[in-house]
Amino acid sequence: MARSRKKLGDILIGWGAAQPAQLDEAVAKAKTANKRIGEMLVEMGVTTEEMVSKALANQFGIEYVDLSANGIATQINAKLVPEDLIKKHGILPMSKANGRLTLIMSDPLNIELQDMLRFRLNTEIEPRLAPKSQIRKFIDTKLTQAKEVAANESLVSSSIDKSVDRSVDRSVDKSIDITGEDAPIVRLVNRILTEAVKMRASDIHIEPFGDRVRLRYRVDGVCMLRDNLPKRMQNAVLSRMKLMSGMNIAEKRIPQDGRIKLQIDPTNAIDFRVSACPAYHGESIVLRILRADAVRIGLVNLGFEEDNLAVFNKIIRRPNGIFLVTGPTGSGKTTTLYSALDVLNRPDKKIITAEDPIEYNFRGINQCQVREKIGFGFGVILRTMLRQAPNIILVGEIRDREVADIAIQAALTGHLVFSTLHTNDAPSAITRLTDMGVKPFLVASAIQAVMAQRLMRVLCKECKRPDPDPDPKYLKLIGMSREEAMGVAHEAVGCDACNRTGYRGRKAIFEMMLMNSAIRDLAFSQAPLVKIRQAAIDNGMRTLVQDGKLKVLRAVTTAEEVARMTQVEGLD
Repeated sequence: MARSRKKLGDILIGWGAAQPAQLDEAVAKAKTANKRIGEMLVEMGVTTEEMVSKALANQFGIEYVDLSANGIATQINAKLVPEDLIKKHGILPMSKANGRLTLIMSDPLNIELQDMLRFRLNTEIEPRLAPKSQIRKFIDTKLTQAKEVAANESLVSSSIDKSVDRSVDRSVDKSIDITGEDAPIVRLVNRILTEAVKMRASDIHIEPFGDRVRLRYRVDGVCMLRDNLPKRMQNAVLSRMKLMSGMNIAEKRIPQDGRIKLQIDPTNAIDFRVSACPAYHGESIVLRILRADAVRIGLVNLGFEEDNLAVFNKIIRRPNGIFLVTGPTGSGKTTTLYSALDVLNRPDKKIITAEDPIEYNFRGINQCQVREKIGFGFGVILRTMLRQAPNIILVGEIRDREVADIAIQAALTGHLVFSTLHTNDAPSAITRLTDMGVKPFLVASAIQAVMAQRLMRVLCKECKRPDPDPDPKYLKLIGMSREEAMGVAHEAVGCDACNRTGYRGRKAIFEMMLMNSAIRDLAFSQAPLVKIRQAAIDNGMRTLVQDGKLKVLRAVTTAEEVARMTQVEGLD
C-alpha cells in the first residue's frame, strides 16, 4: 500500500514555522477566501513564502532552488523555452538532457501547466520549486540584464570564436588560455567534445589538480595528454559539463551520472555517458563516447580469424545454453555481444536484454535498464524475462550467484543466454562461477562456450614498415622465433594520420573455449584451473597470445602490443 503524502501544515509545524492554532485559523480563512493554506499563512504573516516553498518541495519530493544564491544565474538557460512562456507562466528553464527539461516553477500542483508545456515543448518536465516572487524578480531583472549583455557580446562574438578556435588547436604542451565568461566556456566545452570525437577518442578525462585542470583523451585504449587548462576555469568547465548532462551542479559531495547527446554534424549525433566523482582538488569528470555505429562494424571486422569466426557463428545460432565473453573492463565484450545480437535480430526471434547501463539503443530488441535503487536489479529483470517467452537473453554481466543461477535456469529451459564475466581468460570462467556458489553440475551442463578477448592497437597503414631488427624480448614473450619474424613483422613508426603513435584503430584477439565431455567432467569434479586450461588447449583452443601471434605474422600489430595486452609473464 502506497504511503500517504505528509500534509503541508504538518511539515511547517514540525519545522517550527507555524503553530497548530495558527494552522487551524489559516485553514478556516483559506476556505472562505478560496485560497491555499500556504498562501494564507504567508498573508497572515505566520511564515514566509520561502518557507512555504521549501515545505512544498519537501512534501512532493522536489528539489528546492534558492534564486537569490550566488552563481544561480549561470544555471538558468532561458533559450530552452520561448520568452513569452517564461513571462506568462513564471517559469525558469535550467537544463535539458535525455529528453527531460529541468524547469523551476512555484506551484507543484499546477498539472495543467506541466501538461501544456510537455505538449508545447515536446519534452518531459522535471520540476524544481522556488518562491513565486523570487521567480518574477529574477525574470524582471536578471533575464533583462542577460539580454542586454548578449546583445553587447554579439558585437565581439566573431573575435571570441577565433580566440577559442586558436586555443583549442594549440599543441599538446601549451594550455588553452581564454577568459572564464559563459559564452567562451560553452564554446570551449563544445569544442572539446567535438575534437575528441574527430580524434576517435573513446573517453574524455577532465581531472582537477592543485594548479591546473588536466585534459586527456583515450585514443585506441591509451590515454594521451591534450592540454592543461588554467585552474581558474575549473568551476566553469565542470559546471557546464554537469549542466549539459543533466546533473545537479550544486551537488559536489557525491558521485553523479548523466548523459549528453551532441549533434557533431548534420549526419552524426553522438551520445556521451558522463560520470562525476568527487576528488581532492575538485570533481573528476569522465565522458565515455558512445558511437551508434561502434556495435555494427560486423563480426568479420572485430578481428576473428576464420576458424574462430566459424565457431562463433555456430555458437550464437544454438537454440539454448550459455555463451560467456570474458575480459577486463574496456576489452570490447559489449561490442562483441551486440555484434552477435545484430546478426540475430530478425522478426522471428524475440530478444530481451538486461543492462547496466544501456549504452546503445537497438531497434527491434527489448532492452531493460537495471535500476538497483528501486529494486529493479538483474535478478528481478531475469525472472520477468522468462515470463516474456524470449528466444535470446542478454545479461550485461553475471555479478553474483543469484544472477548466475537464473541465467543457468534460463539456459536449461530452452533459452540462448549471452553474458559477460570479469576473468582473465576463458577457462577461469568455470572456476569463477563455482566460486560464486553455482553448483558444478549446473555449470557443466549449461555452459556451451566461453570466449576471452582483449583489444589491441592496429598498426597504422600509412606509416607501418617491416621491422629489420625485431626486439627478441617481445618475440620470446609471445613464443615467436626470430626466423618466423624476419620479413613479416612490422614496426610502429608514426605519422600525422596516427598522431605519431604508429597505431590507428583496434582489433580484438580471442581465446575460444568450446565445452566438450572432458571439460564438462573437469568442471563437474571441480578440477584445478590448470587442468581445465590444458583440456581446452587439447580440444583446439588457441590462447590469446597465440591468436595475437597470428596477427603479428600478418603485420596487423606488433609483438610488443600483443605482449602488453595479454600481460604475459616477463613483461616489465
